[in-house]
Amino acid sequence: MPNTKIISITLLAMFAFSANSLLCRAALSETTIDASSFTTIRLVSGAIMLAVLSWQRNRTYPTEGSWAGGLSLFLYAAGFSYAYMALPTGTGALILFGAVQVTMIGFGFAKGERLNWKQTLGFLFAFAGLLWLLAPGVHSPPIIGSALMLIAGVAWGAYSLLGRSNQKPLETTAGNFVRSLPFALLLSLLFIQQTSLDARGIGLAIASGAIASGIGYALWYTALPMLRSTYAATLQLSVPVLAAISGIVLLNETFSTQLILASTAVLGGIALFILAGHSTTKKGKPRH
Repeated sequence: MPNTKIISITLLAMFAFSANSLLCRAALSETTIDASSFTTIRLVSGAIMLAVLSWQRNRTYPTEGSWAGGLSLFLYAAGFSYAYMALPTGTGALILFGAVQVTMIGFGFAKGERLNWKQTLGFLFAFAGLLWLLAPGVHSPPIIGSALMLIAGVAWGAYSLLGRSNQKPLETTAGNFVRSLPFALLLSLLFIQQTSLDARGIGLAIASGAIASGIGYALWYTALPMLRSTYAATLQLSVPVLAAISGIVLLNETFSTQLILASTAVLGGIALFILAGHSTTKKGKPRH
């Protein structure tokens, strides 16, 4: 079991990740900042913070990463911002998280990985919960916002797959943030006539990029090497829950029965998938 220090660092990272949803939703629903400006400011401030952290660690500027990683990161950030113009905090976080996991599981299956029956059941539960959440109905989320968040989730899943075997995750993330900036600046230029800025919106975007993203990733990558893969994966299930609770407490959002049941299906299914996969791996390892 991880010690108290590692648990504390990990929980801080989870709060930081969930704060991204809260900060974005607050900025786009309660200030006049536009989504493209929020995206650009978030990515710029994240790149600066991660470059500083990378310099402090290695005394070098980030040269890791790839243009594919930068593009995936940009597509995630842009879809995320535009989606939160319409989606409540918890709903957006759940759609994002579900799409990320379905993308990564689906990719593994397409590459020849085979699932045991528990993993299959978990995947089906998660996928069914996501479909149920998006199904037309009285409490269903807006279709355009949902589609944009699905795109963001697929892009983040692709980003995660690109960095699976990375030996320098913090430095690579810093490099990818830097490479995302030309795409973000192009987006801002395309929508320059819709540009709208205010002090609070800018502050929330900087907090999202520098603190929730930059420092959040630094904390996560500090804890990750000392966490078992099962702990790391299951702890991430807390992010949509924390985001939803934050939205209720701080933004006066409400939970619908549909969201509660869909969350149970999605997060429970993913937890079953993770735990079943870990159990199979553990049983299959020879004892020395």
